[in-house]
Amino acid sequence: MKELLSGNEALARGALEAGIEIACGYPGTPSSEILENVAKYKEIYSEWSVNEKVAMDAAAGAAYSGRRSMVTTKQVGMNVLSDSLFYTAYTGAEAALVVITADDPGLFSSQNEQDNRHYARAAKIAMVEPSDAQECKDFVRLACEISEEFDTPVLYRTTTRVCHSKGLVEFGERREHTHAPYARNVRKFVCTPAHAYANHPLVEERLKKLEEYGCTRALENGLNKLEMGDGKVGVVTSSIAYEYAREVFPEGTSFLKLGLTFPLPMDLIRDFASRVEKLYVIEELDPFMEEQIKAAGIPCVGKELTGPLYELNTQLLRERVLGRKTDFRTVDVTPAKRPPALCPGCPHRGFFYTLSKNKNYVVTGDIGCYTLGFAPPLNCMDVCICMGGGFSAGMGMAKSFQREGVTDKVVFGVMGDSTFFHSGMTGAAEIIYNNGRMIPCVLDNRITGMTGHQDNPGSGFTLMGEPAPMISVEKVLEAYGFAPVFTVDPQDLTAMKKTVDDAVAALNEGKHPAIVTRRPCLLIKRVKHDTGMCVVNADKCKSCKSCLKVGCPAISMENGKAFIDRTQCVGCTVCAQVCPFDAMQVKDGVVRVDMSRCTGCGMCVSACPRGVLELVPRRHRVAVFCNTRDKLRAVTEVCDAGCINCGRCAKACPAKAVSNVAGRMVVDQIKCVSYGPDCGEACVEACARHILRRTCPTGIEAANVARMKDDSDGDGAAGGGTVPVTGKNDRPAQENCNA
Repeated sequence: MKELLSGNEALARGALEAGIEIACGYPGTPSSEILENVAKYKEIYSEWSVNEKVAMDAAAGAAYSGRRSMVTTKQVGMNVLSDSLFYTAYTGAEAALVVITADDPGLFSSQNEQDNRHYARAAKIAMVEPSDAQECKDFVRLACEISEEFDTPVLYRTTTRVCHSKGLVEFGERREHTHAPYARNVRKFVCTPAHAYANHPLVEERLKKLEEYGCTRALENGLNKLEMGDGKVGVVTSSIAYEYAREVFPEGTSFLKLGLTFPLPMDLIRDFASRVEKLYVIEELDPFMEEQIKAAGIPCVGKELTGPLYELNTQLLRERVLGRKTDFRTVDVTPAKRPPALCPGCPHRGFFYTLSKNKNYVVTGDIGCYTLGFAPPLNCMDVCICMGGGFSAGMGMAKSFQREGVTDKVVFGVMGDSTFFHSGMTGAAEIIYNNGRMIPCVLDNRITGMTGHQDNPGSGFTLMGEPAPMISVEKVLEAYGFAPVFTVDPQDLTAMKKTVDDAVAALNEGKHPAIVTRRPCLLIKRVKHDTGMCVVNADKCKSCKSCLKVGCPAISMENGKAFIDRTQCVGCTVCAQVCPFDAMQVKDGVVRVDMSRCTGCGMCVSACPRGVLELVPRRHRVAVFCNTRDKLRAVTEVCDAGCINCGRCAKACPAKAVSNVAGRMVVDQIKCVSYGPDCGEACVEACARHILRRTCPTGIEAANVARMKDDSDGDGAAGGGTVPVTGKNDRPAQENCNA
C-alpha cells in the first residue's frame, strides 16, 4: 500500500515499522509533526518531554533497558540535549537509540542556521540522512539496525524541505523488537572517568567499522547509492541536495548519493572520484563532506560555487554550477505586506502594551509567540535570547545596573508557560539565589503556542491526549521564594497596570515579586472561547490613533477614522480600553440586532465565524437563544446560561411546536404561528434559564407583522430579522461553552 506522506509523517510511520517502543521530544518547527503523528500509533509510547535534554535522557534510559527508542528535536534543541548525546556516545545502549534532528536551512522558523551534522563528528557517532519521504520511513529501520549492531546512538538528520515535502510512501509491517530481560551493567552504563577512559578506544574502533560498513553493506541495503553515468562529471551529495542536483545536472552525470554521511565512506568516495573527470560535492550549509574529502587528498569543487548560506535550490545550482540563468515569467502582482505581529485577541498584547508605556522598563525575553512583543508599535522587548534566557539575561542586566548605580531602570524577564517548564525554572532559582532585582513574568496562554499548540506540563493533557496534572506556575514560583506572586488577566488593562505598579512597588521595598498573566490562546481548539466583535462609533472617533498603538492587525485607519476588520476582530476589547473617547465598544459581548433596520440580507450570518447567528422571519414569535447541543452536565459545568435540554418548554407548548432536534431545542414556527396569539408564549414562561425569548416586544405584534409581511417562498428573507443565537444571557458563559 502507498500513501502520500510528508517527510515527518513518513518518519512516524518508520518508527512504527522499525519496532520503536518509546518516543520522546520537544516541539519545534520543522520537527513537531513527527511526534504528533507517532502519537497516533498506540504501539508506541510517546511524550512531549519538558525539554530536549529530558527527552534524550528518557529515551536513553529506555534504550538501556532494551527498548528501541527515539528522540525528536529541531536543530537548536540539539544544543540542549548535547550533554546527554556525548555521554551515550561512550556508553552505547542495549537497544536502538535514534536521535532525529530537523535542521532549518534558510531560517524559516529559527534564530540561527546551524548545521547539526557537526554533532555527529564531534560525538563520533553514526549519522543517517534521508532525501525524500520514502527514505524517511525506510532509514528509521536501518538506523535502528546500525545503532544495535555498532552499539551507538545514531544521529538522524533531516531538513525543513525533507520534513515538509510530500511523496508516495510504500508501507511495510511493524517488526517487533525482541530483547533480553534487563540486566544490571555498571561497567557499561555508569561512565565514570575510569570507564570512559576504557571506552574511548572502542569509540574510535567503532568509527572504522562504520566506515567499512558505508563502503560495503550500505550499498547493498540502499543506504548509500551509486549511479554511474558517462564518467565526465561526478557528484557526491546527500539529503535534499541530491534531489536538486538530479534535477539540475545534465544527463550522463554520475552520482554517489550518501545516506550514511558520517563517518564518510572514504574508500568508496575515492573509487568514485577515480571514475569521473570532474568531482562536485553538493551539500547545504557548511562544507561538511567537502572538507573531509579534500583532507583525504581527493580534488573536488563545492562551496566556492554554492556558498555556505541559506537553503539550497535548483535556481542557485543552475546559475552557480552550470552558469545558466533561470528564466522566470514576471507577473504584475505586488505581494501583500504582512509584518510579524501578535494575532488578534492574543493575550500577550495587553501585557506588552502596559509595559511599553514606561520607558524605564527594560524587557528581556526569549523565543516564543511573545517574542513578537518587540515589533512596532509595541516595541517592548530589549533582548531576546534562547529558551529560558528571558530570566537569566534579565538577571545579568539587573546586576549590571546595580553595579553602575542605575536606579531608575526596572527589569522584567519574560517567557511563556511552556518555556518556563522547559528552562525557565532554573533562571527563576537564579534570581532568588543571587538576590536579583528584577521581576520575572510568565505569560501563560495554556499551551505551547508558536510551535503549533502542543501540550505542556501546565496544559492538563499529554501528547497522547490523556489527562495530566496541571503544574501551577504560581506554586512553583512561591516555592522558590517569590512573594508576592500576582496573577492577572492581561486583557484587563486596568488590572494589568495595577499589577505592574504593585509589582514595581514591592520590588522597591526589597521583595521578590513575580507576575503570571493568564488567558488561553484563542487558537486552542478544545477551549470554547467567549468572543465578540468591537465596533467603532465614527461620530466619537477623533482620529487620535491611540488604538493603533496596541498593534492589533484588525485595526487600521480608513477615511480618517479607525476601522475594525470584522473578519479578524474577536472582541478582546483591548482597543476599546485604550480609546480615550469611548469610540470603540462591545455591548455585553453579544451582537445586538436593530430589528427596525435589519433587511434580512444574511451577510452577518455568513460572516459569523462561530455560526451563532441565524435568520428568523418577522412572523416568528419566539426563538431559541442558545445553539449548544451538549447534554445537561456538560452545559452546567461550564455555563450558567446555556440550554440544558430539560424539555419544559416542549411540555408547555399547547401547539407541540417545540421539540429536541439533533440535540438542540427547536421551534417549529409553522405550528407556533398557526396556533395563534392565545397561548401567551407558554414556552417562554416555562424556560427557567430564559433561553427561549420573544423576537419582538410582544408575540402578538410579531404574529400580526408576519401576516402583513410574510415572504412568499418561506426563506425568511423578505421582511426578515436577524436573531443572535448565543449562550450568553444576563450572565456570561464560561470559556468552555460551545455556544
